[in-house]
Amino acid sequence: MALFARDKNGHLIKEINGIKLPFPLTEFMKVRKWGYLVSVLLTAVSLFFIVTKGFNWGLDFTGGVVFDTHFSQPANLEQIRGKLKENRIESPIVQTTGSVQDVMIRLPATDNDSSIGERVKGMLIELDSAIQIKSVEFVGPNVGEELAQGAVYATLATLAMMLIYIGSRFEWRLGLGGIVSLAHDVVITLGVFSALQVEMDLTFVAAILSVVGYSINDSIVVFDRVRENFRKIRRLDTLDIIDISLTQTLSRTIMTSATTLIVVVALFFFGGPSIHNFSLALLVGVGFGTYSSIFVAIAVAYDVGLRREHMLPPKVDKEVDELP
Repeated sequence: MALFARDKNGHLIKEINGIKLPFPLTEFMKVRKWGYLVSVLLTAVSLFFIVTKGFNWGLDFTGGVVFDTHFSQPANLEQIRGKLKENRIESPIVQTTGSVQDVMIRLPATDNDSSIGERVKGMLIELDSAIQIKSVEFVGPNVGEELAQGAVYATLATLAMMLIYIGSRFEWRLGLGGIVSLAHDVVITLGVFSALQVEMDLTFVAAILSVVGYSINDSIVVFDRVRENFRKIRRLDTLDIIDISLTQTLSRTIMTSATTLIVVVALFFFGGPSIHNFSLALLVGVGFGTYSSIFVAIAVAYDVGLRREHMLPPKVDKEVDELP
């Protein structure tokens, strides 16, 4: 087992078989207050945009008209979007549903929804004279409101279950740090979408829940290493043990985040309009999730009183019955 101590210059060293070697420590906790300042500023700016600009709700939440169509040949989605916009139909959502010939078109609700079916059919016939329009459905705002409430409840339920899980597996201070970190990531992601007025639909909700899972996984890796080092290292205080744990997990955190972001960036630029908002939410959430697991989650746990005795297994007194 490696033992840690400080040399005469205050630098951490480790002893292995009596040989002292320099330990490449990154002292994250010394700058945690700067991390708090950055997080508070970002959260405040995000809340400002959320309150003042609100959100650009998509058709999943506001309602609209949904067309289920079948083209006689592979559909050109960009051509369809262009045709709709030429006829002053703004914000159309056009995507394939299973094959390159089956296309679903979603349009925002308008005052003349009764005639929009014939209008759109005429536009599409110009693109493909043999097109089949299987169905035209109107999604009312009440349905959209129910979807919005369901999305909020799903996110809150996820946060609550995460808090219960971390609190039961580790310690309530770590659970609090993890939940603060999750709220931090979600609020900033919402703030980016509000500031840019990016359309929010059900794929965004899926992205938010993915961000929550990714962020908490990153935090749990750090928490697990902190707990392990509390039990192994006896000669250092809590701050040093946390710094050692963060340094040990740093390479894993960087590699995991980098490989994930490569995929997300590829989806953002080459995945097409259908998953553009999904990949943007992941891009923002994963980036800040990596940051918050270091400068928010474990830092909050430390500042609310996390100490060695909280992470050690409780001692069990075994009573030995006397023989008669």
